[in-house]
Amino acid sequence: MKFESRIFGLLAIPAVAGMMLIMAEMRPGYFSNVTYLSALLLLEVVLAAVWHYEKWFFLVLMLTFLWAGSNLPLYGAGSAVRWVFLAVGAVVGLVKWAERREQQHFSAIHLIALLCVFSAAVSGMVSTQMPLSLLKSSSLLLLFLYTSCGARVAIADRQAAFFKGLLTACEVVSFVAGILYLSVHYEIFGNPNSLGAVMGVVIVPVLFWGILIDERGHSSHRRIVALCLASYLLFASISRAAILGCAVAVTVMCIAARRQHLLLKLAFFVVLFGAAAAVLQPAQFDALASSLSEDVIYKGKPEEGLFGSRKSPWQDTSDVIRESPWFGSGFGTDRQLAGTAQSGSIFRTIGGVTKEHGNSYLALVQYVGLVGVVPFLLLIGLVLHMIYKVSSWLRRTGNPNHFAVPLAFICLAGLIHAFFEDWLFAVGYYLNVFFWTSAFLLWDLRPKVPQASPLVRAAWKRTPAGPAPIPLSANR
Repeated sequence: MKFESRIFGLLAIPAVAGMMLIMAEMRPGYFSNVTYLSALLLLEVVLAAVWHYEKWFFLVLMLTFLWAGSNLPLYGAGSAVRWVFLAVGAVVGLVKWAERREQQHFSAIHLIALLCVFSAAVSGMVSTQMPLSLLKSSSLLLLFLYTSCGARVAIADRQAAFFKGLLTACEVVSFVAGILYLSVHYEIFGNPNSLGAVMGVVIVPVLFWGILIDERGHSSHRRIVALCLASYLLFASISRAAILGCAVAVTVMCIAARRQHLLLKLAFFVVLFGAAAAVLQPAQFDALASSLSEDVIYKGKPEEGLFGSRKSPWQDTSDVIRESPWFGSGFGTDRQLAGTAQSGSIFRTIGGVTKEHGNSYLALVQYVGLVGVVPFLLLIGLVLHMIYKVSSWLRRTGNPNHFAVPLAFICLAGLIHAFFEDWLFAVGYYLNVFFWTSAFLLWDLRPKVPQASPLVRAAWKRTPAGPAPIPLSANR
């Protein structure tokens, strides 16, 4: 089958090239139009990503969403392109899932996700901004369809390669972001909160897990440097939500893996550094301590208290919930802003239609109401249950060499971070796509047999010829 597909690909290349030449001869204006050329380039990238769906599509999808949410050139075009890739990924993933010989059956998490989509659609039907709310509900459907089919197909037979690539990608992001922020002073993620979210929810937990699996050689040293750089960027972002979520995830990971000595070493070095700074330069140490207290803890507003920057959006969201408590204002919309401008691109949220809520869970209650929030709460509760199961398994075995471990602590850091930022169900945000992909993959990879433990290091090496394959997950 693979040989036939390669022959077809080789024959298709000259055929397409000939058609392009004929089209250029008959309609030369098409090839001088920037819009047509951009659409042709997009089509080529989509076809190439679909051709290597299992290997490259997830990476291309995440790069597209990252492009749309960053300060990279032409990020406005990325806002439209990301939905094309999400729709293609969902449809192609469904087809490939149906064609698999080893069927991956739908289960509880997929049924609950479908109920969440129905709830979002119902809230949109009773919303004063029904077209916008239904569009956002459809984006939620595409996301859950991709995570239920496409992402599972991509990782089904290549867990070791996927997680090795994930570690490498986190190292690359850490080094590139460090160079851009520290040397060039270019804020690629747009604002400090986005920088903190990426580093605290994804990069630091994954790199820390990479250190826990105790690989030897240059990769281990490189990973330690990348982790230190990512930790510095997380602290420099002054994002309290990201710092808290990352700290809880790393602490729980250490305790569950029986590596409490790492926390003690870290605390020792922090105290040692602080004591040395206080003795050598007491004035600068006092200024630094005062700055940390005001900027990190109080966000520059000590008179308003610890949550002063969140009180106003929390109060506004609570007021809207009281006005429409049962079915909400419509998924992804705000009822009190219904009179704002309705023109704009369907691919991008119109400015002024949404506002900051400061809490993903409050925003969700406002969107779908107390009735519609039930399936979403079940979905979040199921993710928390999986995190607990992975932590319990890790505590019993003390072996972090399992692919479910990084996914569990990405989800833990994300759920904590979402308590202070409203991105958990904002499908257009790249962190949202990565989080829910991790959650659905965690359902498939969670350890089901406590005594079995996959060998990550052995799986990443070349498998010797023999009748017994090396296990890649606890149930394989």
